[in-house]
Amino acid sequence: MKKWMMVVVTALLIMTTCTAALADNHYNNGSQKNKGNGKGNPSVTVGAEMLLNKEKKLLKGKRVGLITNPTGVDSQLNSVVDLLNNDPDIELKALYGPEHGVRGDAQAGQYVEYYIDEVTGLPVYSLYGKTRKPTPEMLEGIDALVFDIQDVGTRFYTYIYTMALSMEAAKEKGIPFIVLDRPNPLGGDKVEGPVLDPEFASFVGQYAIPLRHGMTVGELAKLFNKEFGIGADLTVVKMKGWKRKAYFDETGLPFVMPSPNMPTLDTTLSYPGAALIEGTNVSEGRGTTKPFELIGAPFVSSPQLVNQLNQLDLPGVTFRAASFTTMFSKHSGKLSHGIQIHVTDRDKYDPVVTGLYIVKTLKDLYPEQVQLTSFFDNLIGNGWIREGINNGMTVEEMQERWEKDLKQFKKVRKQYLLY
Repeated sequence: MKKWMMVVVTALLIMTTCTAALADNHYNNGSQKNKGNGKGNPSVTVGAEMLLNKEKKLLKGKRVGLITNPTGVDSQLNSVVDLLNNDPDIELKALYGPEHGVRGDAQAGQYVEYYIDEVTGLPVYSLYGKTRKPTPEMLEGIDALVFDIQDVGTRFYTYIYTMALSMEAAKEKGIPFIVLDRPNPLGGDKVEGPVLDPEFASFVGQYAIPLRHGMTVGELAKLFNKEFGIGADLTVVKMKGWKRKAYFDETGLPFVMPSPNMPTLDTTLSYPGAALIEGTNVSEGRGTTKPFELIGAPFVSSPQLVNQLNQLDLPGVTFRAASFTTMFSKHSGKLSHGIQIHVTDRDKYDPVVTGLYIVKTLKDLYPEQVQLTSFFDNLIGNGWIREGINNGMTVEEMQERWEKDLKQFKKVRKQYLLY
């Protein structure tokens, strides 16, 4: 009897495993446009690989400083740190880490100290500690400065300002600055949201560009260098095969999370608008497994908020009532109620407009509880939108007001597009 039961149980386990494997195979081949597991044949060759295969002359005989983080990998997930350090033709001398550090182990806003990298033995200088710009001492003995970090296509993501400040430092030191280009994960054909008012410039928005800029880091480097007077000796090593309309999962490249609260491509889709919640006392989902997709607070009614937002019938998105408890950040350890953002059609979805509707709806529903802080102004890039939300301005009126500056930026932007 026991033997018979064991045979049945074993058979059931085998059937279950096979069914799960078939289901997983069906998902991977049917639901994703490109698996992008880094082991196949990606349609895009990133700047780091183009450098080593075609443009190594840029670094030959030079002592190199590298600004990077965990996203600096090739299509096989080899770190650009190791690739340069192990190349006999390149002398890698120092590493420089942005917010979250070279190894990506620091939380948002966390101070990062100088240290020696355990793997390579190289000095690691923090560009998110005592200084955000490389000092002359940090660049001592460096002949060329290289930047290789994955951006997420949104103005307030700080890596692009680490790049800009490093370009300034390279210019002052008289050394070339080389950007190894990477895809904009949101594609490069859409430009959305208000252009930053220079009076509200900060490390989450240093230059007058819109919230969703539709550019690669290489293109931004060229624009920053010329339009904002940096004047560095700049070289951009272009990608091969990237199309402007391509989202990251259409490149065939592996997605490495750019920062601790940017775990998936879905996060990058909602981020340009949902991150505006950071400028309020409502949780943007930090401290959960769905940051910038979950939004809520202890005082919010999930059914009330989700009904109001779904009635707006915003293109490409729907909202689900959700409750969650954050492990850190806002309302830590307390049960919050709110929504989860579900993007249903990313080609129709406007994350910036959606984010503003969420903020405005929260403020309209809970005028006494919801507070918009001065940090909101830094994120949105002006002071008039916060004032407008507090005074009943519609999102349509906001769009009309920022459209003129947005059109002007689009004209300037065209000069710097590489693809």
